[in-house]
Amino acid sequence: MSPTVADVVAVLEAAYPPALAEPWDAVGLVCGDPDEPVRRVLVCVDPVEVAIDEAIEREAQLLVAHHPLMLRGVNAVPANSAKGRAVHRLIRSGAALFCAHTNADSADPGVSDAFAEALGLTITGPLDPKPAEPKDALSVTVPVGDVQRLLDALAEAGAGRMGRYADAAWFTDGTGQYRPLDGATPTLGTVGELHREPETRIETAFPRHRRPAVLAALHATHPYESPAYDLHELVAEPSTRGLGRIGELPEAEPLGDFAQRVADALPTTAWGVRAAGDPDRPVRTVAVCGGAGDSYLDRATRAGVDAYVTADLRHHPAGEHLARGDVPGVTVPALVDVAHWASEWPWCHQAADVIRTGLGGTVEVLVSTRRTDPWTVGATPSPSRRNPA
Repeated sequence: MSPTVADVVAVLEAAYPPALAEPWDAVGLVCGDPDEPVRRVLVCVDPVEVAIDEAIEREAQLLVAHHPLMLRGVNAVPANSAKGRAVHRLIRSGAALFCAHTNADSADPGVSDAFAEALGLTITGPLDPKPAEPKDALSVTVPVGDVQRLLDALAEAGAGRMGRYADAAWFTDGTGQYRPLDGATPTLGTVGELHREPETRIETAFPRHRRPAVLAALHATHPYESPAYDLHELVAEPSTRGLGRIGELPEAEPLGDFAQRVADALPTTAWGVRAAGDPDRPVRTVAVCGGAGDSYLDRATRAGVDAYVTADLRHHPAGEHLARGDVPGVTVPALVDVAHWASEWPWCHQAADVIRTGLGGTVEVLVSTRRTDPWTVGATPSPSRRNPA
């Protein structure tokens, strides 16, 4: 049987966990039946008209986009509005829409990893790290004969997963004791009498969002009516997840050459590639942020990189950033500005590989060939024009 929309969504959400999305974002399945079979998927940056055209033309049952269609709340989707028309066309053609936005930005690997790799950078870490997923630690004692049954139930609820490992746990054998009081219905022992029982102490950990499921499995499976357990919230650990990436080139090269490297690595746009700084400045360490990244100018400066590559840099923030370099003892990175769409387009290939690998090649995955950058015309002065300066 063909994988379903739900199967593809599960693979994508494992790679780009929805919990990583910013609070204001709108990610996940926008429209479509999770139970519908999928034979072909199309991956794009923007779920706009031309991308939907391509999905329909190529008979894709699922369109995967980076940017959300419904980022801002709507209370109606009539077919004579832009967003409503998109939803109606997708539904009529039998295509679902899934969006992975800031969760794909912060994932490891994510949007900025694809961007950095396209530029030939060796990635050393995130520009703005996020803490690792919060975890809880559980310790519970259980009669020796019930250990495996309880372990299986806890694992099914999500306990014992550590990175690429499952069923992780620690055991200590000992003896437990208790005295059932009036009204108790002990599985083992007699009311009013001290009872001792060979028990095993199980220690395991799990993502904090699985706490309700793990505790429910514990109480449903443990043979005692009042199981003894400890639950601790673990300290947040650093992680490789987060926005932006820092990387290194194999060798230093002048800023002018580096800007050309960026232009050669990304799809052509009317916006093009522009750089700010001394064209001869050596560039070896680089920070990148797919999409609009001028809010990370200070963080790129603190990272001590030679250049910062992002999209949608505005005049005043860029100028003020460069002016800080005029202060003695302060060094700021050179800036390279690219089109927003171009900076995120390499992610399409990454997401396509995620789906192919996660579903074992049972689904055909295509990357959109349509340029959805809104800027369509770029112009520079003709050679015959006299420079007014």
